[in-house]
Amino acid sequence: MQRANEDSSLSTDLFSDLSVSADPSLYNDDLAPIPANRRSWTTYNYASLWVAMSVCIPTYMLASGLIAGGMNWAQAVGTIFLGNVMVLIPMLLNAHAGAKYGIPFPVFVRASFGVRGANVPAVLRALVACGWFGIQCWIGGAAIFSMLKIVWPAAGESAGAAWVCFLVFWAINMAVVWRGIETIKFLQGIGAPFMLAIGLLLLFWITRKAGGFGPVLSAPSKFRTTAESMHFFVPALTGMVGFWSTVALNIPDFTRYAKSQRAQMVGQALGLPTAMTLYAFIGVAVTSASAILFGEAIWDPVALLSRFHEPAVACVALIALLLATLNTNVAANVVSPSNDFSNLRPSLISFRIGGIITGVVGICMMPWKLLADFSAYIFGWLVGCSALLGPIAGIMICDYHVLRGRRLAIADLYRRGGRYEYRGGFNFRALVALAAGIGVALAGLLVPAVRFLYDYAWFVGFVVAGAIYFALMRGARSEQHSG
Repeated sequence: MQRANEDSSLSTDLFSDLSVSADPSLYNDDLAPIPANRRSWTTYNYASLWVAMSVCIPTYMLASGLIAGGMNWAQAVGTIFLGNVMVLIPMLLNAHAGAKYGIPFPVFVRASFGVRGANVPAVLRALVACGWFGIQCWIGGAAIFSMLKIVWPAAGESAGAAWVCFLVFWAINMAVVWRGIETIKFLQGIGAPFMLAIGLLLLFWITRKAGGFGPVLSAPSKFRTTAESMHFFVPALTGMVGFWSTVALNIPDFTRYAKSQRAQMVGQALGLPTAMTLYAFIGVAVTSASAILFGEAIWDPVALLSRFHEPAVACVALIALLLATLNTNVAANVVSPSNDFSNLRPSLISFRIGGIITGVVGICMMPWKLLADFSAYIFGWLVGCSALLGPIAGIMICDYHVLRGRRLAIADLYRRGGRYEYRGGFNFRALVALAAGIGVALAGLLVPAVRFLYDYAWFVGFVVAGAIYFALMRGARSEQHSG
């Protein structure tokens, strides 16, 4: 209890004059620590945040892609549950600093990479988030286009209608970002229970059409041997971890608003594995039902709903998917890159401007190509992202929990010449470890003989980067003591 009180005092007293003493190149109001008296997020807020972020079309497509790839329903759901339990561990470890000190991810990562070097992992994380933002907007636009074709069939014949719908949904996302973090919190609170209810209604409606759960869940795995199964399972599991590897880094952007460590830890532990597994099961069951009804497993829910000739049902389901996609997009894919881009030039780039940059870059990453098929989505996009982000997580966790014992000098995170200055603002040991972790993970993509390195990309990058960073930092300390 004494430690908790010390942390709260630190957040209110020490940070009150940061706006005066901090370096303008490292500080603005959006990057400043959140004082204890302004932290209002409870266990419910974090649980509902994860429900809202999990109940979305990419989660559905994640599960349905495993079915389309050959898994049976139990294998697909089990893979997703295991992957989310595994990614919850680094999630909670990185969340601790946000809840303790009230700082966002791009400030937290200054401790390990240096006050200027932090821009490297922040931009890598931001670019991945921009890709996700574009994917979600493309999916949302496709859902709007499907609804438009239902209520106005002639619109489907227009070549540019799909692109207009995409840009409309993009603009809606930008409007929510412009209104700020409290609007995001409001959306999560009201959207989470509604999305679960709609998802369950869709599940029971389509399985009834297909003859019940028995026929839907009786389809066997397409893998004939254990070797075939493992060849698909290993990169699929890495993809599951990669799905939330972005938020595993920037989770301090949310936990900085936590009333307590317990609130964020319990809320996340209850929300993430439960919501992901439940909605994944819905995706699995609905995809299996589509195979019975249409003779093929349709992994895209928007394409699936367009097959039905019941306009009312299709429109209600598509509206629900749109709201879920909006919830996920602004929470998971805008908050972090907005802060990351702001970190590049705090005096010029606010949270709002960072959000606009995210939106523009998301379009430039051509999300329609990232969603070409389930293989490109899971084994290309998700596993590839994990190769970039796993090493960052390894370095951050090693630095904060192992080397620093969860102690940070907060004022120095906003100051040039302090203990996180390293050499010219860059900790080159962290950059070397990051390059090594990414290089080893991606080596499996380039050299067929070591393909397993890419299949385990997040895990390989995490361990390699974390171990090299630990060795280099301990070696530097030994040299300082001996000198």
